[in-house]
Amino acid sequence: MSETRIRVADHIKHNPGVHFNELVRALDLAPGQVQHHIRKLLSEETVRRTEFYGRTHYYPPEFDDWERGALALVRRETSRDILGYLLEHGEARPDDVADAIGVARSTLEWHLDHLTERDVVRKERDLHNRVTLVLTHPTRTATLLNDVSPSLPDRFVDRFDRLIDTLVEG
Repeated sequence: MSETRIRVADHIKHNPGVHFNELVRALDLAPGQVQHHIRKLLSEETVRRTEFYGRTHYYPPEFDDWERGALALVRRETSRDILGYLLEHGEARPDDVADAIGVARSTLEWHLDHLTERDVVRKERDLHNRVTLVLTHPTRTATLLNDVSPSLPDRFVDRFDRLIDTLVEG
């Protein structure tokens, strides 16, 4: 295995769920170089690839489907904030979560749609049709949150979304 391929594989191992553009930026390589080495790693089954929400993410082979989906989402700051709130407070109403993390309800719902689709959070309804948010796998979620932080570009996108929310509400 070449030195560059080892760098790519090591970066994926230490940053599971990293997306392609972040790999290019973090390793300071040309996109074609990264593509070449990713193809080799995929053919050797050293790395797995999954697409979520318009981005291709890469993982070590030991990560299961749930972990791959959850990791792709927890790299987003707003999703991390939602999950952190639920881990700290347990079950919660959507309005309480939105207020606590400082996002518009529409932004919260966008993230919740993906978190529920990937079985990270579920929405439970009571007899009056009120929604409560519940983590489906709290222990596994806590482990992922401890191991992963969102990339700088993902943080900027999330902060821009929050700025727009503030301007629209104000």
